[in-house]
Amino acid sequence: MSAAADRDELDGALARLSGSTFRRRFRLGARERAVIEAKGLTRIREHADRLIADRLAPALPRNDGKQTPMRGHPVFVAQHATATCCRGCLAKWHGIRAGRALTVDERAFVVALIGRWLDAQLAQPAVEDARPVRARIRRKAANPSDAEEMPDLFAPPRKS
Repeated sequence: MSAAADRDELDGALARLSGSTFRRRFRLGARERAVIEAKGLTRIREHADRLIADRLAPALPRNDGKQTPMRGHPVFVAQHATATCCRGCLAKWHGIRAGRALTVDERAFVVALIGRWLDAQLAQPAVEDARPVRARIRRKAANPSDAEEMPDLFAPPRKS
C-alpha cells in the first residue's frame, strides 16, 4: 500500500469519526499543546506507540474500556477522538476484532491515525482549554446588611 493510500485510509477514518458528536468534541487543549511543544511531536508519537503496545495491543488488555484517561497526555485525548481508546471502540469504529492481540499492521494503523489526528489539531488555531474553571461562588446573606460579614469561602487567601 502506498503512502498516499495510507493517508487516504487515515483521512477516511477521521471523516467517519467526525460524524460522531462525542468524538468531534475532543480538541487539544493548552496543556496538551504545551506537552507537545516541550517534548516534540516525534517523542509524542513514540509515546503513542508504547501506550498502544502496553494498553491496547494485548488480546485481553487490563481494565479494557477504562484503561485510557480522558486527559493528561495528548495521546489520551487523541485516542478518544480517534476511537482507539479501547478494544470495543476499535471493533465498532475500525473493524478490529477484540479477543486477540493486534497485528503489527493494526498497531501501525492505530499509531498513524493518532499521529494524523494530532497533526490536524496542531494545524488548527489553539482554542481555549475546554475544561471548565470552577466558578467562585459567593454565599448570599440572609440579610443584605450582613453581606459584608459573610466570608467568601472560595476566595483566595488574603495576603497580610
